[in-house]
Amino acid sequence: MSRQNTPQSYGSITKSFHWLTALLILTAFPLGYFATELAEHIQSSAFDGSQATIDRATLLFSLHKTIGVAVFFTALLRILWAITQEKPGLLHPDRKLEAWAAETAHWVLYGAMVIVPLSGWIHHAATDGFAPIWWPFGQNLPLVPKSEFVSKLSSSVHFYAMLLLGASILAHVGGALKHHVIDKDSTLVRMLPGRRALPEPPAQHHSALPLLTALVVWGAVIGGSTMLFLNTQSAKGTVAPVAAAPVEGSGWTVENGTLAIEVVQMGSAITGTFSDWRAKIDFEEPTSPGPAGRVEVAIAIPSLTLGSVTDQAMGSDYFDAETYPQATFEAEIIQIEGAQYEAQGTLTIRDQTVATTLPFTLDLDGDTATMSGRTEVNRLDFNIGTGTQDEGTLAFGVDITVDLVATRAP
Repeated sequence: MSRQNTPQSYGSITKSFHWLTALLILTAFPLGYFATELAEHIQSSAFDGSQATIDRATLLFSLHKTIGVAVFFTALLRILWAITQEKPGLLHPDRKLEAWAAETAHWVLYGAMVIVPLSGWIHHAATDGFAPIWWPFGQNLPLVPKSEFVSKLSSSVHFYAMLLLGASILAHVGGALKHHVIDKDSTLVRMLPGRRALPEPPAQHHSALPLLTALVVWGAVIGGSTMLFLNTQSAKGTVAPVAAAPVEGSGWTVENGTLAIEVVQMGSAITGTFSDWRAKIDFEEPTSPGPAGRVEVAIAIPSLTLGSVTDQAMGSDYFDAETYPQATFEAEIIQIEGAQYEAQGTLTIRDQTVATTLPFTLDLDGDTATMSGRTEVNRLDFNIGTGTQDEGTLAFGVDITVDLVATRAP
């Protein structure tokens, strides 16, 4: 069998690309479906925190993503090879509508083999943690920032492009079977392995209309999924990063600030921030090391964004945000030496209150204070993720960082 295409049949390289791509795509579909089903169960209130379930979801997602990357590179090679090859002619070019539909489906499939895995890869690269791609070249993509917006937008495109891919595959298979069963011609046979005598296709001219139609279809899918995502985001409203609101009786007003956490899942660090928190700060610089004031912080747990695992973090085995929507930190401010301070008090998350010390630096410039602090807590002390006892899956330690600028109230 010739490696090159001929006017009558496809060559062995084209056939190999065709069936390899089909195998990869038809494997990725069920993996993605069952992984998503497990993820939705993990994020539901019915989830019991089973480590085996989490590990199974991680395995399925990693398989799905790794195969998706394989589809992407296989598709690029297939398209590059196809550009250099003569394409066997249609056996019934006189059937104008059928010929246009077949050629359009062909171009839509080519686009799908690139757009579907690429959008999924961008979604993966734009977020942190959970189910790595199994290869040695890292988890990021050039020019793709770590961004919840980019991650969710590419996820939307991936979903709708995947639906079009599925519909195109059904149409492609249906057309091939129609030629084989009803027309009884060699359209399907010439893509099967082996060498056979095949008829010479009639003379024909390939129009650019199917390619243009496919471009319109893909423009509608990408544009439509983007608009649906943006409309959904607008309906939800945008939550701005917090400049923590002053509370009654506070001696200082927080002008801007960031409250963040970092967890390590499957060996990857995931950083999240709370967009809704309030601080009451009473502080006077002492003349010597010792007590300097008091701080009370209220944190809205549902305002946390934590990459692709945000919904999971809100679940009953983790923060259980529906039952415990607020965390608090109450502490005495102690000057250790110079600009070195500590907030010594208690942190309450869920129904657990734990003694916690936050070391921080403080730079005072008149009535403006710039503070930066970091501490680490053990999630198990707060009954967070008790069903995940394997630190290799989810580390016990959680870093908490606080950066803010505050001004003295009149």
